[in-house]
Amino acid sequence: MEYIPVRVSDIIRQVNRDIYLPAIQREFVWGTDRIERLFDSIMADFPIGSFLYWKLEQKNKDEWPIYEFIRDFDGESSHNPLANMAGITRDVTLVLDGQQRITSLLIGLKGSYRYFYYRWRQTSLYLNLLKPPTPNEDNPEELTYGFAFRESGDPSGKAPQLWYPVGRILDFEDAEDAKADMKSKLAELPEDLRDNANRLIGRLHNRIHTTLVGNYYQEKSQDYDKVLQVFVRANSAGQPLEYSDLLLATATAKWETLDARKEIHEFTDSLNDIGTGYGFGKDFVLKACLYLTEDLPIQYRVKNFSRSNLRKIEENWGDIKEALTTTVRLISRFGFNSKNVVAPLALLPIALYLLKRGNRTFDMSSKVEDAEAQIAIRQWFIFSTLKNAFGGSSDTTLNRLRELLKDAGPDTPFPADDLYKSLEIEPRLTDAEIERILTYRYQGRYTNLVLSLLYPDRDWKDAVFHEDHIFPQSEFQIRLLKRRGYAESKVQSYIAKYNLLANLQLLTESENLSKNATPFEEWIKTRDASFQRRHLIPEMTSYVFDAFDEFYEKRKDSIVKALQRLT
Repeated sequence: MEYIPVRVSDIIRQVNRDIYLPAIQREFVWGTDRIERLFDSIMADFPIGSFLYWKLEQKNKDEWPIYEFIRDFDGESSHNPLANMAGITRDVTLVLDGQQRITSLLIGLKGSYRYFYYRWRQTSLYLNLLKPPTPNEDNPEELTYGFAFRESGDPSGKAPQLWYPVGRILDFEDAEDAKADMKSKLAELPEDLRDNANRLIGRLHNRIHTTLVGNYYQEKSQDYDKVLQVFVRANSAGQPLEYSDLLLATATAKWETLDARKEIHEFTDSLNDIGTGYGFGKDFVLKACLYLTEDLPIQYRVKNFSRSNLRKIEENWGDIKEALTTTVRLISRFGFNSKNVVAPLALLPIALYLLKRGNRTFDMSSKVEDAEAQIAIRQWFIFSTLKNAFGGSSDTTLNRLRELLKDAGPDTPFPADDLYKSLEIEPRLTDAEIERILTYRYQGRYTNLVLSLLYPDRDWKDAVFHEDHIFPQSEFQIRLLKRRGYAESKVQSYIAKYNLLANLQLLTESENLSKNATPFEEWIKTRDASFQRRHLIPEMTSYVFDAFDEFYEKRKDSIVKALQRLT
């Protein structure tokens, strides 16, 4: 095996011109901290690993989908663009191992990184020329140099700062020219800071333009199955290659008429755009592909990703998309969203039932038999989720349910009783289960789901609902409670209860913004009787803060009665 040394500038010059990505590659996942650490390693002369390339001969370049590296990363849309190979009459190089590092180099030197932290931030990579190298032997994860993704080069804080756009170093073939470019900005600095800045500019230029930072090996086989094996083995270290990545890679290699990567990514995005939005990943869609294709094993095992199995999925792809889309539209109508679909696998038996019915508009149907099936599906989804029926051995559970649904047809009622029996659960909540539910806390795993069940007649369509403390949480601070003159026992009682289910409700976005931290005794005066009924607000002579314990116990009783009616 011949490894060829390479410089960073060589890589940057070739990216999206000579070097591309095969469709079997997963997407870019590094955060800004990993990119900063990569550049820090290069500056500090640490090894950054070797690269594995695949030379795809010109005659075969139209056989496989080819993608570009991301130059400007956007946290809202991070898919790699499809490369335009029209007019390219030469061999091309595809990266089998090293995508994360090469993309990071491209973003740091020629691109940008947009991410959300309290708000959306459009950032570029900078180096603080006034920060001396500070290696930390006790914590090698800390940066030696002052690399940082920033929205601008404006200084912040008290430490000496002169933020240099890292990509600017590409503009100069000679390090002295790069230093001369900054001469006017360095002129008024003290000598020690000026010397530090010039050393860093020179070092950065050397590490980008001159130093051989790594090596690459080029695989030349045109046998795609062999290349797939090489890819899997090369990616078994570092960030693990998940089974879903392997399935997607293999499907991309073996689907005959469709681009699996493009189809699955675009379809996942379309599912997540339904209603007020969901957070399904490719893992869920790929699992559904196995589950909704007849006679296929559903476990994520390499042996299940055979050519014949993947071809069956491709043939069934249209029906899979229809069944999943109808299912997600249906649960959206029921008020389920990204916050309360806590067991996505519970959707798969529903999707299989709808696939067997073959009615793509089932979620919008008002026929009596369809309406009855819709009600049964909603209740089954609720109880199977609340009772954690898909925890533990979920594949075994899913297989049992698939067997029960295999003979369903266009007129088959939803077999809720058989499904409950198979899951060994009852379509009601026991006293013990309700007691446990009452201990659910603000923004807990199941809290939003349970809250949504308290509003059976609410219109959920295209509305965003927020979990809200009825008595504002800002008032439940020990120092404030003691200032009210409460005894220690009452202070502890308030602290123990304010974050639990009986003090929580679901408000629309506008309601929540208008309420904000307004004391409940004031805000409830602005609401009508229907609001109080809808939110199970108990009748009381006063809603002052001193009455919180009484309110809590009465609303808890109302919630218990509402949950007992869920049958």
